[in-house]
Amino acid sequence: MSTKEWLEKDYYKILGVPKDADAAAVKKAYRTLARDLHPDRNSTNKNAETRFKEVSEAYSVLSNPEKRKQYDEARSLFGSGFKVPSGAGGSGSTFNFDLGDLFGGTGGGQGGTGGLGDVFGGLFGQRTRTTPARRGADVESEVTISFTEAVEGVTVPLRMTSASACTACAGTGARAGTVPRVCPVCSGTGHTSTDAGRFSLSEPCRECKGRGLVVDDPCPVCKGSGRGTTSRVMQVRVPAGVRDGQRSGLKGKGAPGERGGPAGDLYVTVHVSPHPVFGRRGEHLTVTVPVTFPEATLGADVKVPTLNGLPVTLKLPPGTPNGRTFRVRGRGSRRADGTRGDLLVSVEVMVPQRVDGQAKEALESFRDATSGDDVRADLLRAVEKGR
Repeated sequence: MSTKEWLEKDYYKILGVPKDADAAAVKKAYRTLARDLHPDRNSTNKNAETRFKEVSEAYSVLSNPEKRKQYDEARSLFGSGFKVPSGAGGSGSTFNFDLGDLFGGTGGGQGGTGGLGDVFGGLFGQRTRTTPARRGADVESEVTISFTEAVEGVTVPLRMTSASACTACAGTGARAGTVPRVCPVCSGTGHTSTDAGRFSLSEPCRECKGRGLVVDDPCPVCKGSGRGTTSRVMQVRVPAGVRDGQRSGLKGKGAPGERGGPAGDLYVTVHVSPHPVFGRRGEHLTVTVPVTFPEATLGADVKVPTLNGLPVTLKLPPGTPNGRTFRVRGRGSRRADGTRGDLLVSVEVMVPQRVDGQAKEALESFRDATSGDDVRADLLRAVEKGR
């Protein structure tokens, strides 16, 4: 920022104090304004952020006796309504001089030393640098849902705990009744620069840890960090067909940013509880249905359960082998377009553990009637052929 712009600023007006205000009045006015305008309390208000910087800048000058004296003397040369002409011979201008002569090289004249530019350069330093906005942290969370909810989709309440402005100090980091002061090392920018030959290295200020403010009397709740924790409940929609262990991101639903920065993202890992009957194979559901030996041999109409509805009837053809899988259309998991996958039904032939009476006689008769059929003949021939 040029010396012209600095001279045109009325720091007394910015703080709302008279020119003869003592140090206590200046400090009180600054505390009141800084508390109301602090970026952590006005994260979405750009005007408040700009005003906060102006107030901090004004206080850094008027709270320092030497800088305040230099500022008052400079403005007294031209009066409180001073306006520096934008150039020599401008339209309507009654002045005709080079700003370089007046401010020691800030205009088009020869750059020199000893002018007002040197005085104001030492007075204002690098106030034009601004502390950058900070993006909020990403938040990780987990949720456990039932098998049916994973298939159909569900909206679940999710409690989130994330960093936010401390409620005890309103994010200032200072004890109630006090306010932080502008960091004297970085002049409130939050960064310091080191010249390294032809390059300039910038890093977060070690004195204020990049905040731009120094807390002399820390808040006992947040220990001067200005940050606390907040808990909130969000309604999160888990889409149909989500898989166990799947991780989804919700943009801008994480921790809030600082100084107007964007919020972080929320990442949710979904855990799906297993179902006692059904399983999943992609977009299809699976189920194993037990059948009796006569049903598999002679054929039968078998009732098959579905996940969300009445059972369906599956027609088994005669001679159904153990483990054969049948497909029931449209009774599977819901797809993204609203359609459904299929229900895959595997048949498991049940062998009775005990057989007596008429059942035993019937099986013995069946065995005798089919004794000529060697079901292992093809297996033995394949072995002989492979030798």
